[in-house]
Amino acid sequence: MKSQDYQDTMKNKKSFNAGIVQFDVKLGDVESNIKSALDGLHILGTGNVDIAVLPEMWSCGFDNQKLSVYAEKTPVIIDRLSEIASRYNMIIAGSLPESSGENIFNTMYVVDGNGSIVGSYRKIHLFSLTEENRYFCAGTKAVVCETSIGTMGLMICYDLRFPELCRSLTLSNALVVIVSAQWPDSRIIHWDLLTRVRAIENQIFIIAANRCGKEGNIKYGGHSQIVSPTGDILAMAKNRECALNAELDLYELSEFRNKIPCLKERVPCAYVL
Repeated sequence: MKSQDYQDTMKNKKSFNAGIVQFDVKLGDVESNIKSALDGLHILGTGNVDIAVLPEMWSCGFDNQKLSVYAEKTPVIIDRLSEIASRYNMIIAGSLPESSGENIFNTMYVVDGNGSIVGSYRKIHLFSLTEENRYFCAGTKAVVCETSIGTMGLMICYDLRFPELCRSLTLSNALVVIVSAQWPDSRIIHWDLLTRVRAIENQIFIIAANRCGKEGNIKYGGHSQIVSPTGDILAMAKNRECALNAELDLYELSEFRNKIPCLKERVPCAYVL
């Protein structure tokens, strides 16, 4: 199918199949991580998934002393993602280290089903508890991107704790928000709650990909999940490597917004103290 034909077909769909690849991101082991990601993407692609989301910093983890080295490999990695995206007509998103001048950003890239990059988002909220702010430069702008299946909002891990960001994405017409993360098991209850709350309060779908496994003394929580606008869990991973997927019904989103019109009944002028 030609690229434009594919895009026209997808935009007319009332539902689409969303997937997540959850795996143990090996610190600094780019080839192993690429293999894990591609294995999962092949599973989703052969299952006719329309969009697949990968974890945060999935190519190398937070090997902070060597970020510039890993960032040099990011363009080649994106080329490989483009090949997979084109092969399966599948959107692929996930965060990777990006080099810009002397700065390194934690950047989510979105590759559309025709292999082209249609969006990139630099993580705004850097997690000071693990000193991300020492090694990364913070992004300064929220991002929504137009894909072949509609408007997507982009967030990375710690961003999930900031409701203003997700609301701004929703007000910019995102019907789906993608989250890539490395969220620890010790706070996995927060992850589970926040993904549902962000979905419910904004009446959007959340596709949230976390990592699993262990690194040093930190165990990662898994629980990658797809959440509906009503807060229903459409798919959730346990704490192991897997590829999961679920159907997202845009009619359900529209019906819920009509039934409980929270976004229309906001009163922003009353919220200023």
